[in-house]
Amino acid sequence: MQKWVRKVVNMMKSEKLYASQGGPIILSQIENEYQRIESAFNGKGSRYVQWAAGLAVGLQTGVPWIMCSQQDAPDPVINTCNGFECGVKFEGPNSPNKPSLWTENWTSFVQRYGEEPFIRSAADIAFHVALFVAKNGTYVNYYMYHGGTNFGRTAAANVITSYYDQAPLDEYGLIRQPLWGHLKELHAAIKLCKVPLLAGSYETSSLGHLQIAYVFKGKSGKCAAFLVNNDNTSNARVRFQNISFELPSMSISILPDCKNVAFNTAKVSTQYNTRSRTVKYKFDSMERWEEFNEPIPIFSNTLLKANALLDHMSTTKDTSDYLWYTVSFQHESDAEAELSVVSNAHVVHAFVNGAYKGYAHGGKHNFALENPIELKNGTNHITLLSVMVGFPNSGAYLERKTAGIRSVRIQNRYLNNYQWGYQIGLLGENLSIFTDNGRNKVEWSRFQGRHSRLIWYKTVFDAPGGNDPLALNLGSMGKGEVWVNGKSIGRYWVSIHTPQQRPSQTCFLFSGTIYLDLF
Repeated sequence: MQKWVRKVVNMMKSEKLYASQGGPIILSQIENEYQRIESAFNGKGSRYVQWAAGLAVGLQTGVPWIMCSQQDAPDPVINTCNGFECGVKFEGPNSPNKPSLWTENWTSFVQRYGEEPFIRSAADIAFHVALFVAKNGTYVNYYMYHGGTNFGRTAAANVITSYYDQAPLDEYGLIRQPLWGHLKELHAAIKLCKVPLLAGSYETSSLGHLQIAYVFKGKSGKCAAFLVNNDNTSNARVRFQNISFELPSMSISILPDCKNVAFNTAKVSTQYNTRSRTVKYKFDSMERWEEFNEPIPIFSNTLLKANALLDHMSTTKDTSDYLWYTVSFQHESDAEAELSVVSNAHVVHAFVNGAYKGYAHGGKHNFALENPIELKNGTNHITLLSVMVGFPNSGAYLERKTAGIRSVRIQNRYLNNYQWGYQIGLLGENLSIFTDNGRNKVEWSRFQGRHSRLIWYKTVFDAPGGNDPLALNLGSMGKGEVWVNGKSIGRYWVSIHTPQQRPSQTCFLFSGTIYLDLF
């Protein structure tokens, strides 16, 4: 870690990017939300915090260092807040010479497959920003202000490809109203208070049981006030400096001159907008599509073998979402049996003697696939495809986390300690058949119109004109990954639905030829 941090800091210094050098970087962060897992390391956790702070400060960047959500950040490193309500829940700086910083104001939240998007109202976000500033907050950073895209395989475990699409500027860079407009008005109102906020004295006064005034007074006589109504059920009429004010429930009125209301967080004047889409191209012609069937490996044609069930993550080393497990064994007669597979990956598919036998999916814990199968007299081949929909990216002892197939049983016979063969990734991935150079390495055939497992689909199209963002609607697909002109635009899993019986995401941003693999 020391080597890496020094490398990054020296790169910044060499380009004169720190504010102390005349550059734009005003803060640097060392660690993120470590306090949430610190207790898992007992005393080593607190010693690590001290070490990390010392490392950072010793690099002498000339700008402050921060630790997000680390209440005991060692001096002079600044402890900051991440969350939805830092004006309510933040304990404040742990030293009087440190400013109060809100480093992540979550405008939405990360969305996982099978979940609905998390939507915060414009009024709620504005209330908590105004409250944080009213309580002497120095800095508010939105996470995220502009949504984005987890292109390729960059999304974490079970996280959809779209990221914070509910932000003021959505994934496509389009304005999302009324959030964007309401926050713009809030920022303008706070800016009107800048003189007393930056150089004035600070005091509070009670306006009622759940109402309070935060007042900033400058030496020049300038005054700004934030009148807060914390009652979430009723409006309140209050008197402030002999003037009567009506405060809507759960709202803050900003008075840049302590007399006139410039903005109230609950009064949203910006009109709602909707994001409209225009169909530019339909991929509904069977003649335009080609397909390639992903081959199912068996034990004899695998190069990696082990007398155990290997861990998915440490075996693939994040080079693929997919790891094939395959075993061969002898059976003395034709018979029906029960296949039981226990996994703590995200999905498992089962094949017996080349025939597809079903799948199961889970989440953070073990799940089971239990299906009837037919065994034949002689050699039988069991092939299992373990699928990770992104890797875990946080938590204590992350390097020790494991995933993959944990147990395989046929009737009363456990196959865990048999010799297994492994193939990392799909053949189509390994040959890069989604690129110009790789597409001729396999034999494509005309699309047959059937929806089977483990099929790659390919088509070509002319890019639509104009400068508007382009999206691919995959609402008719199942699960897989999409490439456009050789670049992966992300995973999709539209066959898993939210409690409202709809996919978490159907439209995918891209910037051609389309390749799809469907499971």
